[in-house]
Amino acid sequence: MSALVAKTSYPPHSLPKSFNTRFSPTLKLSFAPKIQWKRGRIQSGLIDPDGGKLVELFVEKSQKDAKKKEAISLPKVKLTKIDTQWLHVLSEGWASPLRGFMRESEFLQTLHFNSLRLENGSVVNMSVPIVLAIDDLQKQSIGESKRVALVDSDDNTVAILSDVEIYKHPKEERIARTWGTTAPGLPYVEETIVGSGNWLIGGDLEVIEPIKYHDGLDHFRLSPAELREEFTRRNADAVFAFQLRNPVHNGHALLMTDTRRRLLEMGYKNPILLLHPLGGYTKADDVPLSWRMKQHVKVLEDGVLDPETTVVSIFPSPMHYAGPTEVQWHAKARINAGANFYIVGRDPAGMSHPVEKRDLYDADHGKKVLSVAPGLERLNILPFRVAAYDKTQGKMAFFDPSRPGDFLFISGTKVFASTSFGICRRSTGYGSHTSDLINNAFQHSMFVINNSELALKQRLCAAHLLRGAKHTEDGVLLELAFREQMDGEKL
Repeated sequence: MSALVAKTSYPPHSLPKSFNTRFSPTLKLSFAPKIQWKRGRIQSGLIDPDGGKLVELFVEKSQKDAKKKEAISLPKVKLTKIDTQWLHVLSEGWASPLRGFMRESEFLQTLHFNSLRLENGSVVNMSVPIVLAIDDLQKQSIGESKRVALVDSDDNTVAILSDVEIYKHPKEERIARTWGTTAPGLPYVEETIVGSGNWLIGGDLEVIEPIKYHDGLDHFRLSPAELREEFTRRNADAVFAFQLRNPVHNGHALLMTDTRRRLLEMGYKNPILLLHPLGGYTKADDVPLSWRMKQHVKVLEDGVLDPETTVVSIFPSPMHYAGPTEVQWHAKARINAGANFYIVGRDPAGMSHPVEKRDLYDADHGKKVLSVAPGLERLNILPFRVAAYDKTQGKMAFFDPSRPGDFLFISGTKVFASTSFGICRRSTGYGSHTSDLINNAFQHSMFVINNSELALKQRLCAAHLLRGAKHTEDGVLLELAFREQMDGEKL
């Protein structure tokens, strides 16, 4: 378990001065694509946070009781589960230099420019709105108050929002500019925006207590400050981040180990991998976080990735599935955690079109946008190399276009049509222990759904539950995952 990094306590941090994003004279930006894998040493060490300083929004310990007492008499806004995840993101500085839920000027800059201009004229990337919606009744109850208490689902005060600004929530414009479409069926939109209030409230956050989930995974939720401390402890001279929302397969592992090899060839002495699964809201057919984390731990225990050069941590952000727009946010947040290299794959943060039978975004646009995005010039973008099953070697390898017939790309359709677990094993690129799991899980889980044998195989492969249940005992955990995933769903 050397791969697990225990979360350490940190002293409380004073609330920084108010953040203002007033418009400044035009700043010329260079959008020349970055050159990848240059020979020779690039400046080593941890990259500075956006704005030059990591912005954490926790009140000092000595002020907590006073803030809680003050909150009793303040108007209250109850946070949804996803609101709380965004509060978590803001409180730890993932969105530095933001100091709270966006006011209108920040919201508009984000929607129209994918960036924020600071007082000194510099530009930082910010591509997704981090906002808090309220309805007409809440707006009326707040009235002229400039301070509002934010409470969780149990009415516990978690933060105070100060110097508040309330403004219209332009839902259609927000959806169109963030996703590039207003088609019905966008998961985050349906979950969060459609039924939300017609107003947005922004202001500076004073977070009274760190956000905890009490799900057995809080020790994986390292803040940017804690990650930076861990990278420093490991003497990292480069940090390369890899985000994923599904379990690691051998193609991923090949890419990550090859990336470290190439960084060493460039002259870095100790590049550290940040394996950073997304831990906020995900759509219903993604593998649940708890299953993914079990699999990630097993990957390190089995030596697929080196525990000495890998830090596994949970990124608390909710998922938008907004493609090239959202991938900028994912990259920007990793800058604040200390990463100076970011691995980007095919169709990052993408999804199928909710209405038409096609991908919502061009598969290559994510990496192209990252190479020219304003405010990300300091980050080195590492495009995902294509890996496939090499029939000549009997394992996953990087695709060689000179011998395409030797490689096997298994589509979802082929997986669905498969009547043997052997082909499923090859398509996912997992080891022999996964094949044993699938057979074992099949024997123990037939009763979970009342459907055909083929349908069960489809669900196992297509929903990637076999990945999330890589480490299991007699299929029992897989059965529980099925129950969790199938609750309220139709096959």
